[in-house]
This record gives sequence, structure tokens and C-alpha cells, in this order.
Amino acid sequence: MNKPVSEPALLQEEQPYSEACWALLERILASSQLRRAARLREFLLFVGQRSIKDGLDQIHEQEIGAKVFGRPPDYDTSLDNIVRVNASELRKRIEDYFVTDGAGEALVMEIPRGSYKPVFRPRTVLPGVEPRVDLHPEPPEAVESAAPAAPAKEALQTTAPTRRTRDGRLLVVMSLVIVALAAGCLSLWRENHALRRSLDSNAAQGTPVTNAFWLEFLSARPNTDIVLADTSFALIEDITKRSIPLSEYLTRNFVNTVQTPTLSPDRRADLQMIMQRNNGSLGDFRAAQRVLALDPPGKNFHVYSARDYTPALVKQDNIILIGARKSNPWVDLFAGSLTFTAEYDTDRQRDFIRNKAPAAGERARYEAMPLPSTGGYCVISYLPNPQQSGKVLILAGTDSAATEGAGDFLTSEDQLSRFEKLLHVTTLPYFELVLKTTNLNGTPIDAQIVAYRTYPGAH
Repeated sequence: MNKPVSEPALLQEEQPYSEACWALLERILASSQLRRAARLREFLLFVGQRSIKDGLDQIHEQEIGAKVFGRPPDYDTSLDNIVRVNASELRKRIEDYFVTDGAGEALVMEIPRGSYKPVFRPRTVLPGVEPRVDLHPEPPEAVESAAPAAPAKEALQTTAPTRRTRDGRLLVVMSLVIVALAAGCLSLWRENHALRRSLDSNAAQGTPVTNAFWLEFLSARPNTDIVLADTSFALIEDITKRSIPLSEYLTRNFVNTVQTPTLSPDRRADLQMIMQRNNGSLGDFRAAQRVLALDPPGKNFHVYSARDYTPALVKQDNIILIGARKSNPWVDLFAGSLTFTAEYDTDRQRDFIRNKAPAAGERARYEAMPLPSTGGYCVISYLPNPQQSGKVLILAGTDSAATEGAGDFLTSEDQLSRFEKLLHVTTLPYFELVLKTTNLNGTPIDAQIVAYRTYPGAH
């Protein structure tokens, strides 16, 4: 019998070369298992950096708590188990990666229990027997013939069953199978329902700040509209070098109004072709996915392209606008009440965040470094809708990953709770904030607040 490899033995195995280990770690960070788990990605990135790049043999829980989860450097790990809880979840997701997305990886990575240091080893195929799939099962008669033969005397006294008898027996067997399957399905449904209720209960207990924020937002109106940016519209503004207001955007005929005599016939044809397309941004879609994944019971989400949205819906629903004003002109409706806005510098051809009224220590302009860049800036605005009793969220970044980072922030218990502690409140008021985001291969892994405003009197 093969004995399982012990964890100390794994730790003593010779590590493959660091480049391959780091490349594997990056693939895990970008996988579906960790794509929406910002804090777990940061956890894995930190311990991977300390292990592979810094060459440490041991990574301490207290260091992870301070560097990744914002705990004080001398916090008591016996009273605060945040690192251990997240490490357990991280181990499960890493294991799932190698069963699904990473099934073909030549290297395997794990974080052994009792340690926070990633361990890498070549993948080995464990001996075992593959389940046999019989493509040509024997008919029921053949199976029955395999049963022990009846005594000769009984066989002489028993006549061959008639076709009607066989059909009757088959009907009884099929009925019993159907009843058993129905009972099994009912049992599984009950277990699944109980499990979902348990998970929902645990999730609610584990994310009190996030749940409270979204409950407050969604309870204003029964329907919430997520309005995605129209990047084709942004291209048209680039070509015409003109900022087109929402009023012209709604006419659907604005291309004709901006075709000045200075445009060549080819450029005019380009505008018509772009107008026929309704493109979006990957970062905008991912930010919307993070919100939709909340899936609160009794709350109705509706997703629209900016081009398909209507003024009537503005008056009756909550609104989540994703994208800067340049690609989502619906932001025009609220621009007058915003302190921070995502804008585009046509002269420098660069996106930036404008601060209309800088406070002490703040900048008037937050601008990402030129490509290749590992970070950017985004703005989140949480406001009441002045046209009705609903609420408004605006998420916009200097690039696709920064916009995705805004969605990450609003669905992260850790980040929202830190913001709440920063404000010294128990319920988040209306606010605007600017985040500096950090990304790895286009995936946001962290966000830091660099400026904010609150409007508690607006409630």
C-alpha cells in the first residue's frame, strides 16, 4: 500500500526553479478560483513574494495579518484568527484550481497546514484504477441468467414465465426505481436548500458591513439598473474631438450633427460604422459581475447598455453607472453634484481623476503612470438620486482594471469595513472617494483610499 507523503516531507522536497514557480503563482492568481477574491489574491501574492522572491523559509501569521489585513504589527493572533480563516479558504481554492483550470499543470503548489509558505513540487500521477465505463451493458435477461441456478427439482416444476409476467415484473421494477429516484431527488433538494440557507446565514454573519451597505442601497427602490459604458461612443468623441452631451446622445442621430466639412469621406464612413456597433469594456463587465454576484433575495437587477437606457427608468429605479462620462454620458445627470470625476485629457491622450476642490494633502488631478502600468485610479460616488427617492452609484476608472477595482471595493467586506472605521461611523453615509488601485496582469489586487468626501446630511 502506498503511504501518503507527510507534510514535513513535502517541505523538505527540492523546490523547482523560481521562475516556473512564480509563473504558476501568477496563473493561480488570475484563475477563476481567485479572480473575484481580492483579499485572497493579496494573501497569496504576499506569501509567494516572501517565499519565492525573498527566499524566506518561514512566514509568520502576525506579519501576514499586518501586511495583508491591516492589523496592528503587535496584534494578538490568539484573539484574531483572520489569517487562519483566510488561509483555510485559500487552500481550498488552490486545491480546486489543480482539479479544474490547472489540471494540466506540470507543477503543483500547496500551502501545507501549519505553515504559510507555498510549497511547489512536480505533479505525479498517483496509482489507481480508472472507473470503467461499459458502453455495451448486458441486457436484463443476461444479467438474470448470471444468478445462481434454481435446484433441478424446482426447475422441473416451474414453467417459463410468460411475456405478460415479465412485462409485469419490469413495470414493478421501473415503478420502484422511479419512486426511489423521486425520494432521492427530494432528499437532495432538502439538503441543498438547507445548505444554501446555512451558507446565506454564514455569509450574512461574515459580511455585516457589505450587507448593510447594499441593503441600504437596494431597499430604496424595488429595481436596480446597472448601466454599462458605450465604448463606441467614446471612439466617436475621439474622432470628432468633441464632447457630446447626453441630450444629443439620446437623439441617436448625433453622428450626423458632428460630421463637419473638415472630415474626409473615409472618416465619415468610419463614424457610421462605429455608430452601428455597441461595444463595452471588460473591466466594466467584471465590475457589474461583482455586483450581480451578491444576488440578494427579492431584489431585481437589470443590466443595460448606456445606448439602450431611457430617461423614464432614471425616475423609477436605483442606478449603478459603470464607466466615465466620456463613455457613459448618463453621468451628465449627476456631474453638477460630484467633487471627483473621471475625465480624459484630449491633448495628452490620457485618462485622469479630477478633484474639483482639493483639500489639504490632496491633488487636483490623479493620473496613472504611462503603460506598462501596474496601477491606476478610480472614483466611486454614492449619492441620492435628486430626481426621485432612489439611489445612485457611479464607478469609473482611468483604465479597465481600475474600474474593476471599484467593483471589488464595493463588494469587499474587508475594504468597506476599513472605510467605515476610517469614518468612525456604524453606517456608511453618502460618499465620494478616489482609490489608487494596484493590479497584477490586469487583475486588481489592492485599493487604497487617497481622497474622500462624505454627505451624512443627504440621508
